[in-house]
Amino acid sequence: QVQLVESGGGLVQAGDSLRLSCAASGRTFSMHAMGWFRQAPGKEREFVAAITWNSGNTFYADSVKGRFSISRDNAKNTVYLQMASLKPEDTAVYYCATRTYVSAIFSSASVYNTWGQGTQVTVSS
Repeated sequence: QVQLVESGGGLVQAGDSLRLSCAASGRTFSMHAMGWFRQAPGKEREFVAAITWNSGNTFYADSVKGRFSISRDNAKNTVYLQMASLKPEDTAVYYCATRTYVSAIFSSASVYNTWGQGTQVTVSS
């Protein structure tokens, strides 16, 4: 089993930057990929970014390309989401997720089998 804990959320103004962290513990050697998703009130959970744990390949939603960057620190078992040029529409609860099997799909929540509790990001205009 892998456990995930997110941190780093908060209230910022439009145009600001923020970095989210997701610390993994437990059977971290079994992780294949980690992803970030977000869910705004009244909306479905949507894919933000993902990274493969060993090779570091990255994937992004079109809405965040060029503004967000995902990275990982294997030694710390931590994944980061660096967010820049934040917009009010980025306001959501951000969740990190991981899976312990290989798949070519990264943007669907259904392919991840462990989730964190979420961290709130609020961007004011």
